[in-house]
Amino acid sequence: MIVDDEATIRRILATRLSMVGYEIVVAADGVEALEQFEAEKPDLIVLDVMMPRMNGLQVCQTLRESTGVPIIMLTALGEVSDRIKGLELGADDYLPKPFSPKELESRIQAILRRTVPGKGKAGAGHAAEQVIMEIGPLRIETHKRQVYLHGQRIQLTGIEFDVLKLLVSKAGQTVSRSDILQQVWGYSANHYADLRVVDVNVSRLRSKIGDSSKQPEYIHTDWGIGYFFQKMRKKSPEQVMC
Repeated sequence: MIVDDEATIRRILATRLSMVGYEIVVAADGVEALEQFEAEKPDLIVLDVMMPRMNGLQVCQTLRESTGVPIIMLTALGEVSDRIKGLELGADDYLPKPFSPKELESRIQAILRRTVPGKGKAGAGHAAEQVIMEIGPLRIETHKRQVYLHGQRIQLTGIEFDVLKLLVSKAGQTVSRSDILQQVWGYSANHYADLRVVDVNVSRLRSKIGDSSKQPEYIHTDWGIGYFFQKMRKKSPEQVMC
């Protein structure tokens, strides 16, 4: 779903993305976006920030109360702190205006490839290994892409799960922020602000799994480099081909 109050942007993006095989839904403001989301249940949302009736930040915050659908924010705001605000409210990524439609297309493809089975080239048709990992009250079921804390399922976005899965797969090893960005989001950092996408998502992830940046139990910071997950045991009761 493309949400932007500029008709030209809606038309250009809808045309380009339709040509490469996506089914497109459009909305001209935040209120219409929420209505369209309920009606169409899109796999990903491209969401402008500055819009009438309800801005993109409000839409993002509302959606995150009930869904983990991937959200890419489009923002013309100049300050990095303003762009980061969308990430703090639950967006998965952002692109500053003006942007390249080709770059947006690449980011959409990268996110869907990792978060929506069968929607991207990688991952479609691949078998999933059943692996259950536990550390204290935290339980991760990689084949189901589900995480539990004290027996209660935690609602993670697809990106948050992929960050967690990457760190867990390299438990005890520091993964640089640049590598996390490349492996999870699918693009390299061109500016320092790009790495803030990783920091904010790690912060959100920590909050959801009951972790603390000051006294972490799970995700530790290697200052100036990246993050690492403490070692954990694996339970593989059986190998299941899904």
